[in-house]
Amino acid sequence: MRVLAFVLASLACVALLAAASPQRSAPPAPGAPADDGQARAQDGIVGSMSGHHQHQANAHLRLTPKHPERPGDRVRADTIVAALRTSLERYRDHRVAERNGYEIFHPEIPQALYHFTNYWQGFAETFRFTPGQATSLLYRKTANGYELVGAMYTAPAASTELDLDARVPLSVATWHAHINICLPPRGQAGSADWTQFGPDGVIATPQACATAHGRFFPQLFGWMVHVYPFEKTPEKIWAVQ
Repeated sequence: MRVLAFVLASLACVALLAAASPQRSAPPAPGAPADDGQARAQDGIVGSMSGHHQHQANAHLRLTPKHPERPGDRVRADTIVAALRTSLERYRDHRVAERNGYEIFHPEIPQALYHFTNYWQGFAETFRFTPGQATSLLYRKTANGYELVGAMYTAPAASTELDLDARVPLSVATWHAHINICLPPRGQAGSADWTQFGPDGVIATPQACATAHGRFFPQLFGWMVHVYPFEKTPEKIWAVQ
């Protein structure tokens, strides 16, 4: 049962970016959105993360609290950054990332940061944490292509603060999760009022969602944390953006 629980949690963990590209080859990676509503919701979530703006906790966004720093936290965080920085060097050319299974999310939409995601890597992150292997790579569009600026780790939606701290110290990094999401009935994403539904909608309680005949998710998708390993200070490396 414990293995089954991990597998089910993985579906929430990697669904975040799984339906991005219509030209993706079969078979698809696990964790694709179950319906059009989840696909539309993930568009909004990735759009908010691609804005490169400061996240603030709200009715739809949960941030892990800052923990007191313990002996070894800084060393452990520095070790994670060093491993990630080394592994990312080969991906400075985004074409190398694509050849290694990373797929860009909505390249046709202008974004401050573009997520290139390896869906199988996200699935694997359900079972273990490998600092040198991130679920997503973050690129900034340039005149000549894309500039690599960071990465995103993921963790299962069911992760506790203790679980997240075991991956990256909470005295250094802030994980975030998208919560209290009301989605329209299946098959109605195209006609739904998205000022009411989704990660930017005003509906944030089970009662209001039921009144709107929606489907309520206490948490949609897994936990996420961005890392900018080429920055010079810990504050910028682990910036909540």
